[in-house]
Amino acid sequence: MPSETFDIVILGAGSGGYACALRAAQLGLTVALVEKDKLGGTCLHRGCIPTKAMLHSAEVADAARGGAAYGVNSSLESIDLAGVHRYKDGVVGRLYKGLQGLVKSATAITFVEGEGRLSSPTTVTVGDRELVGKHIVLASGSYARTLPGVQIGGRVMTSDEALTLEDVPARTIVLGGGVIGVEFASVLRSFGSEVTIVEALDRLVAAEEPAVSKQLERAFRKRKITTKLGARVASVSQSDDTVTLTLESGDTLEAELLLVAVGRGPRTEGLGYEEAGLTLDRGFVTTDERLRTGVGTVRAVGDIVPGPQLAHRGFAHGIFVAEDIAGLDPTPIDDTLIPKVTYCDPEIASVGLSEEQARAKHGDAVTTYEFNLGGNGKSQILGTAGFVKLVRSGPDGPVVGVHMVGARMGEQIGEAQLIVSWEALPEEVAALIHAHPTQNEALGEAHLALAGKPLHAHA
Repeated sequence: MPSETFDIVILGAGSGGYACALRAAQLGLTVALVEKDKLGGTCLHRGCIPTKAMLHSAEVADAARGGAAYGVNSSLESIDLAGVHRYKDGVVGRLYKGLQGLVKSATAITFVEGEGRLSSPTTVTVGDRELVGKHIVLASGSYARTLPGVQIGGRVMTSDEALTLEDVPARTIVLGGGVIGVEFASVLRSFGSEVTIVEALDRLVAAEEPAVSKQLERAFRKRKITTKLGARVASVSQSDDTVTLTLESGDTLEAELLLVAVGRGPRTEGLGYEEAGLTLDRGFVTTDERLRTGVGTVRAVGDIVPGPQLAHRGFAHGIFVAEDIAGLDPTPIDDTLIPKVTYCDPEIASVGLSEEQARAKHGDAVTTYEFNLGGNGKSQILGTAGFVKLVRSGPDGPVVGVHMVGARMGEQIGEAQLIVSWEALPEEVAALIHAHPTQNEALGEAHLALAGKPLHAHA
């Protein structure tokens, strides 16, 4: 088998893989980028982009349905799912074409289509091609998990299949109240489905602040989304017309669709990782902070590395590894400083430490402040409810966590990330002028209050 030699061979062309390839090429390194599916991976084709496009369609549906509240006599005639998919696929297609152009124009990158396997610590085999690298970067991504005994097929789907639904189900059961579950619950409710979320834990979005979970649960009740918390699955059965979910409590739920949204697993099985000497923990590749695997030539990035499974984390990992291999000595990625956004209605956005994490790290000196969006002019205009919660390390310390819930809060996460990453004091942020009327003012007001000079709120 003839071999081809590169500075870096990357297995997987999702957010982590293609970012690593593009940055390495910029730094003068030769790259083989291997992908069995499409360039862009899960995020572009089955994750972030198509789901957020559907969420925007859902927002438009809600706006049409609720126009009278704003003096606009509009109504929602129907949901044309084929039209939703045309819009969604158009967005994906344009981004895909742009990404293909970027990779094609980088002459240092050889894009290899096909299923790759790590056949040695320096070699990835794709069919009859042997790609040898001074460095190997594993970026094989993740897959939609299910639960033992819950077979995917027919009326039981994961988010992958839900992206191509042909009809809006009259009733939907969403199994899982994490990010993917609440986003799809939000979409389907906006499209007119009666939605019930079944979650084994005692609250939705359990990775967020408890107060954020409560606010979301309240908002979902108002939207007539039913939640069953602390509920575990006993069995699932389906007929031609319905799917029946039986809980351990003995209760049964019936719907036209069961959407399984219980998280994503690392795609590492059968790819030769363990045979090459890597250590796996529940399928995840264990690494140090510089994303080294313990096998000197091999790095791992993105969803296969334990931590938050976010496209922008994989993207940052890819850039970091390319720069580290090139000898630039970049700063390792700190998971606590990675912003998180959940795009349900209302949106959730957070960065930094939760109050509980801050108290574990900084002790009882931690202080918090919650600014209610009821005091924010733009939030009143939009008709949204929620809050901005700040977590401060102590009476004189910086802000170490920002947690927000409300319409369009994802757009505020940029400033929040700067505040936490640059260890800003509330007094420093309070001195900045926030444009009026914007929801961004809520961040400013929260910091004014934490600095001891509240204007539109009580201290």
